[in-house]
Amino acid sequence: MEPLFGVVLGLILAVTSAHDSCTCATNKWAVCAEDSPGNCTCRLAGSDHPVDCSTLTSKCFLMKAEMIPLKEKRFWRPPHGLSDSDGIYNPDCEDSGVFKARQCNQSSTCWCVNTAGVRRTEKGDRSLSCSELVRTRWIYIELTHKRSSSAFSVPDVAKALTQLFESRYKLHPKYIAAIKYDPPLIQIRLDQNKKPRWDVDIADVAYYFEKDVNNDSIFHSNSQLTVSVNGDALAIEKLWIYYVDEKPPAFCMKQLAAGISAVVTVVVLTAGIGIAVLLILRWLHTRKYKKFESKEMREIKTPSLELP
Repeated sequence: MEPLFGVVLGLILAVTSAHDSCTCATNKWAVCAEDSPGNCTCRLAGSDHPVDCSTLTSKCFLMKAEMIPLKEKRFWRPPHGLSDSDGIYNPDCEDSGVFKARQCNQSSTCWCVNTAGVRRTEKGDRSLSCSELVRTRWIYIELTHKRSSSAFSVPDVAKALTQLFESRYKLHPKYIAAIKYDPPLIQIRLDQNKKPRWDVDIADVAYYFEKDVNNDSIFHSNSQLTVSVNGDALAIEKLWIYYVDEKPPAFCMKQLAAGISAVVTVVVLTAGIGIAVLLILRWLHTRKYKKFESKEMREIKTPSLELP
């Protein structure tokens, strides 16, 4: 009886071990299954798209996975919905994982996005045409850190962040154009003109980094972000991310035209009011002068009537 119990227990442990090893290290929302001995296949929750767990998952697929209801995510904690000035939307992705150039919500409101999924045009209806997916070439990351017991040097901070982006987010150092440090502000500029198939996209890197800073890591394990500079912790406090495209956003020109129109209107109104005030002052001055002149004439004529 005891040998049989040992065999059963061994099988249970083996199955449990296989299940634990069949996970996606770079995407905690991936559903993985061992379809054959030693072969683990992972797909996005609620989707048939396979996930390459050796690299970062595209931002578009991640945003889509975030919209999946909790019951379809198994036991994982539901991530926070994306909220910005455009509200929460479920993105349309190409099979390769990149954003489709045109995105629409359930109310048939559409807009054009860049490769980072950020809106770059005015909103319209479904007749809106987005001729191309404009690439986000530069990403500026600004962050501040909490005070430390010891001061950090610029080279040490740059080295620590470069190693972080290379080891954790698999970003080649050549895409880190510059790192500037003016305590407590750190500025990081990512530059990626063209993305080879084997390199990660800087938009995906920025998204993973943002999730890590906000304590909502996408990584299955090692989810706690730790930044160390010469053994001292660099505690990130605030984070801002700015996206710069190869082509200027379309709605910026409209806003600029509206701004210029408003300035011209103000200038014209100010000039008009100024001219009106000058005319009124001139009229009052002329009227006063005529009254004074008339009074003098009366004073001159009055004595002449008293002569014999």
